Amino acid sequence: MKDYVEYIMEQAQKLLAIDSPSGYTKNAAQYLCGVYQKLGYEPQITVKGGVLVKLCGTAGTGCADPSRGPILLMAHTDTLGAMVSGITPEGRLKLTPLGGLNPNNTEAENCRIITRKGKVYTGTFQLANASIHVNGDYNEKKRSYDNMEVLVDEPVKNADDVKRLGIMTGDIVCFDPRTTVTPSGYIKSRFLDDKLSTAILLGYAAYLKEEKISPERTVYEHITVFEEVGHGACASVPEKVTELLSVDMGCVGEGLSCTEHQVSICSKDSHGPYHYDVVGGLIDAADRTGVDYAVDVYPHYGSDADAALDAGIDARHGLIGPGVYASHGYERSHRDGVRNTFELLKAYLG
Repeated sequence: MKDYVEYIMEQAQKLLAIDSPSGYTKNAAQYLCGVYQKLGYEPQITVKGGVLVKLCGTAGTGCADPSRGPILLMAHTDTLGAMVSGITPEGRLKLTPLGGLNPNNTEAENCRIITRKGKVYTGTFQLANASIHVNGDYNEKKRSYDNMEVLVDEPVKNADDVKRLGIMTGDIVCFDPRTTVTPSGYIKSRFLDDKLSTAILLGYAAYLKEEKISPERTVYEHITVFEEVGHGACASVPEKVTELLSVDMGCVGEGLSCTEHQVSICSKDSHGPYHYDVVGGLIDAADRTGVDYAVDVYPHYGSDADAALDAGIDARHGLIGPGVYASHGYERSHRDGVRNTFELLKAYLG
């Protein structure tokens, strides 16, 4: 059997190279559609811009037991980012975040400004008056959107110079992911949340197709595009779906047991507990097949499954994902965590 982990790692790197902060995800969605089509599936772009595809019942992967309720697997390809909120008299850009982008860990990060006319300019997100040899309050200054700005890499001296470039309020600002994979198997990048798990769902789709596997029930995948702002999976849940499984990043940090080498099974997040039977079924599948996992409670977290339930979807829900350290910062995971997440999907879905 093909080693699908390598395929997943390759797809993750390709996805990470495509800018897709919430609200500007069309290029990533088009790429995903192309991958699914190449595998032999028939993906659809939702009205909101996500990618919905039926794995079971198309491309030669029929359902072994259609009487069981369909399951919807969800990951998201939208990431953190920012938007131009104003231009200073000196020709610097003020930003407002898209999702939970924290200015404390984006200082001195390179970025791209995408104008409404399609032009792309580069810049750097810096503390205002960023020279430590000049700014005596450099160390004490709070890193906030009020105190930080983008220096555009063009010879601009004032706001009018910037406007003549075509840059305006509302333009999207994308931050460099700085993706690297180490010889020891670690993948480091911004936006592993949730492009790493999006790649895992691509790997699962490839596995079903290439190994001619028939799942025990109808399986859909939905790659959402507004998860980071809270409403990614509030719509486009296929008819008769009885279970929602978010495949997102697993939390790694103080007080939790998961590592970057494991798959995390979330029993509760800040929205409340996940369905007891779904969590139990995931644990049983992991135990039965020797998957390395941890069960944790996430103190500050919300998922696409939560969003779907908030929207009134009547379904059981669960959440898994490879362990990711430094979430919403410069994140790190490992191919072992990828493998364990992929193997848990296989074991749980049959």
